[in-house]
Amino acid sequence: MKIPPLPFTVTDWSQVAATTHPGETGQAFWRTLNMGDLRVRMVEYTPGYVADHWCDRGHVLYVLEGVLDTELRDGRRFTLLPGMSYQVSDFGDAAHRSSTKSGAKLFIVD
Repeated sequence: MKIPPLPFTVTDWSQVAATTHPGETGQAFWRTLNMGDLRVRMVEYTPGYVADHWCDRGHVLYVLEGVLDTELRDGRRFTLLPGMSYQVSDFGDAAHRSSTKSGAKLFIVD
C-alpha cells in the first residue's frame, strides 16, 4: 500500500453514507473514502455474516467491536477480538474470507 499525496483529512464517519454489500448470508455495510489508490473503510457485518467470495486484496484490518473469523484458502482460521488486527499483502497465497456469528465493526485500509 502506498499512501498517495493528499491533504490532512479528518473524517466524521457518521457523515459518510453507507453502502450495502450482501454476503453469502448476512450483510456488510461499508462507509468508504477513496483517495486515489487508497481506500479507507468503516465496515459493519451483521450477525451471521459470511463473505460470498475469497479476497485477494491486501488490507490492514482492525477490529473495533465484535468477533471476526477469518479463513484463509489454505484452511487456516483466525479469530480476532476487539483491539486485534491483521495485515495481509496483495501478493502471495493469503486469499481470505470473513465471517462473524455475533457481528463485527472494523476499520480497514487498503
